[in-house]
Amino acid sequence: MTSNRPHVLITGAAKRVGRATAIAFARRGCDVTITYRTSHDEARDTLAELAAHKIKSHAEQLDLDDLEAVEHLGKSLANSGQRLDVVVHNASIYFPTPLAETDADRALALYRVNALAPLLLTKHLAPQLRNSSLPGGGCVVGMGDIHAMGRPRKDFAAYSMSKAALVEMVRSLARDLAPHARAVGVAPGVVAWPDEGHESDDEAQQAYLKRVPLDRPGTPEDAAAMICWLALDATYVTGQIIPLDGGRSLA
Repeated sequence: MTSNRPHVLITGAAKRVGRATAIAFARRGCDVTITYRTSHDEARDTLAELAAHKIKSHAEQLDLDDLEAVEHLGKSLANSGQRLDVVVHNASIYFPTPLAETDADRALALYRVNALAPLLLTKHLAPQLRNSSLPGGGCVVGMGDIHAMGRPRKDFAAYSMSKAALVEMVRSLARDLAPHARAVGVAPGVVAWPDEGHESDDEAQQAYLKRVPLDRPGTPEDAAAMICWLALDATYVTGQIIPLDGGRSLA
């Protein structure tokens, strides 16, 4: 995939926030590479939607819990000869870990997927990002969580620790990539309810929204708009984590 258009890599972009983000970048005239783990049909549908915007798109199957596969993809993209301007670390895993039930395997899985895989992928892609011709230079966007930034939730210690590590990765990369590339983060409250498990039921969702001043959840499109703005327009912003929570972090 070679063109003069900006090229964006988005992990976990077959559906939900990742898909909305891929479409938003395509609408801005960017070529897009998405990754997915098991959502084959959704990835195919997303590529079809992207093609309608007359840009080049591609999908890579990737399990972020497989660090060898992460490094392999990073090396492959780094050696491809194609430009790369933006990396959006969107993919993550989310589940509660009550303290009495926390074990090393589940905690490490959260850390590998939510923090370590993004760091290793960025390591390989940093030279391309530094060579970006975007006005603000290349950009890394990490998807954090307001509940990993001083508003911890009961029974989510391991998940929150993994997202806190991602937030600190963004801040550290802002120093490591400067002055030729930037690193920023988006910290949602709710922009897409879980498909299953915790807060997938209406009662839990309504309880959460009672503490959101705007009295509604955000949408994947809200997140996509913020990500695109940070990556393409906010050329003097780096090292910052922007809450996207309808005011939840105030309540």
